[in-house]
Amino acid sequence: MKIILLERVEHLGQMGEVVTVKPGYARNFLLPRKKALRATRDNVAFFDKQKAQLEATNLKLRAEAESVAKTMEGVQIVVIRQASEVGHLYGSVRSQDVSEGLTAGGYTVNRSQVQIITPIKNLGIHQVRLVLHPEVSLLIGVIVAQSDEEAAVRRQAAADASEAAA
Repeated sequence: MKIILLERVEHLGQMGEVVTVKPGYARNFLLPRKKALRATRDNVAFFDKQKAQLEATNLKLRAEAESVAKTMEGVQIVVIRQASEVGHLYGSVRSQDVSEGLTAGGYTVNRSQVQIITPIKNLGIHQVRLVLHPEVSLLIGVIVAQSDEEAAVRRQAAADASEAAA
């Protein structure tokens, strides 16, 4: 199925490109989320008329996301979880947990903006990717600990390690 992208989609293309995707991907993901239009003559004409407005809106949203990313740079959140004696969590840390931790820290982040790179199933410091805009993403630290005291120790150890590396 040929579609016109209305915004940048990772691993697919830039805004305005006409790409071919599988029908299920277009029907179930791209079209309902308003990320694309079917590449019909009418839609191509509509996109050409709206292209300047869409690009201006995209630039504005990107600038806002970049400013938020600068304020969030170096942010670390703490997630308290129960774990076994060897440090394995009873469960895992989900994107919802990270989103709630960021909200408690004063940032507004949706669960869908959080991408956990590798499953978080152990105590320690982990990296999580935040996608604030299709073109703006950053890494934040997630400290998983059993108590606030342990989290403070892990945070201090991470700060000492980063100073030693610099």
